Amino acid sequence: MNIFEELYRSVRWAHHIPVDVDLKEGKAMDRRTVEAIGVRRTGWAALDRDPQRDTVEYTCPHCGAQGQKNARRERAQYHFTDGFLQDLQGEATHCRTCNNPLRVVPVVLLHDQDETRRFEAVFSEDLPALPIAS
Repeated sequence: MNIFEELYRSVRWAHHIPVDVDLKEGKAMDRRTVEAIGVRRTGWAALDRDPQRDTVEYTCPHCGAQGQKNARRERAQYHFTDGFLQDLQGEATHCRTCNNPLRVVPVVLLHDQDETRRFEAVFSEDLPALPIAS
């Protein structure tokens, strides 16, 4: 029995521990999560709203569907990068349409229509063909 089979047998009972081992090859499988750019909108409507109830909008790179999830980070954790307030750590989620995992990174904080236009101009090459809803 090699080390990978022993590891697999010792942790296979734990559902929360991801075990991604190919027993025939004896190598860990390379699994990468696809990334998408997220947008967190603020503005006048967000002044009276709890910042933790903000949503992050994204477009799924697998199926192209528009999605959103609750923002998990406070606005104070965003840093000024490339002319925008961004969260470069990102957030993990699953697309509700195709159920594929994806990572929403960076999450860009947009305040008004001027910032939205500037964001679309800067990130136009990275964005999918579908427009981001305003």
